[in-house]
Amino acid sequence: MESQTHFRNSIPERFGAARRVLEEAIAARAFPGCAYGVLAGGEVVAQGALGRFTYEENAPAVVVGTRYDVASLTKVVATTAATMLLEQRGEIDVERLLGELLPGFVAGRAMADAAHRVRLRHLLAHSSGLPGYVELFRTAATPEALLAACLKLALEVEPGERAEYSDPGFILMGKVVEAVTGEALPVWIGRNLFEPLGMRATGFCPAPEERAAIPPTEEDAGFRHARIQGAVQDENAWVLQGVAGHAGIFSTVPDLLRFAGAILGQGNEPLFERATVERFAQRQEPAGSSRALGWDTPSENSTSGKYFSRRSIGHLGYSGCSLWIDLEAAIAVVLLTNRTWPERRSQLIRLVRPVFHDAVREALKVT
Repeated sequence: MESQTHFRNSIPERFGAARRVLEEAIAARAFPGCAYGVLAGGEVVAQGALGRFTYEENAPAVVVGTRYDVASLTKVVATTAATMLLEQRGEIDVERLLGELLPGFVAGRAMADAAHRVRLRHLLAHSSGLPGYVELFRTAATPEALLAACLKLALEVEPGERAEYSDPGFILMGKVVEAVTGEALPVWIGRNLFEPLGMRATGFCPAPEERAAIPPTEEDAGFRHARIQGAVQDENAWVLQGVAGHAGIFSTVPDLLRFAGAILGQGNEPLFERATVERFAQRQEPAGSSRALGWDTPSENSTSGKYFSRRSIGHLGYSGCSLWIDLEAAIAVVLLTNRTWPERRSQLIRLVRPVFHDAVREALKVT
């Protein structure tokens, strides 16, 4: 593995301001370390790493290839990407009713219940009417019990009436992908997405021998009562044995830049058709929502900063990770951190993200 110093020295000087933003963030304890990368003009123009796994002086140093728990980036890198591939192959229709693919979602509900009107696009656009977050893990101790509880959740509003970011919606969307493909999520996504793109460090459930090389996300004193390292931080995903549509993926900067390149149609044989990307990048109802199909788009005071165009898509991860792709400028920026270490209260990363993205975009203007 190459040293942190090597990666730092490989950064073009024009990205010095962006790196200083991250150095200051580490000094302010927004996160103990980070890795980042920039794709522009069809090339990786910057990769870097700063800080350590934890705030301890003897903790391992972060390098560009450090593997992070990317939390809700799973929603786009795995679940949404799988849906995009399945749709362009004619194997899924986002207008299909959820109850047709997951009958347990409507079983026992009166036909007048709004659940019968939920379509896949509602799940993808976070407008299904499902609640935003539910601590299903408090009462469900097995994957089967947690899925059953998720299927039985009552809708809070009519489908399409309100946009509310919903983890339960994407837990169900992950199960939809499995129902359509007839395979477990890691198997199908690995063969159809990660392997073709050479994303060898990306996937669910790192092996036990790999966990020490992954930055820890939390000292969990409230549920698992352990240091969370190399296992998914999200409790609902953990009960689902680390495999879920909303969280569970571990990845690296180089792998996520490969993924971003595929979204931008780069390579001799692009994995995603342009029409598919454009369709999934379109903002969805209700009016005023920034949500596209699976993806988010820049809103006022966006974490992407002020330079990403309206034709940009991206996503955040609770653990402190982000991916933004400007479809118009063909630019992608990845930032991976473990901002939840040692506990999840700090929100300093909200201030860091837009300033970092602005510094990167300003650097790209330098010839």
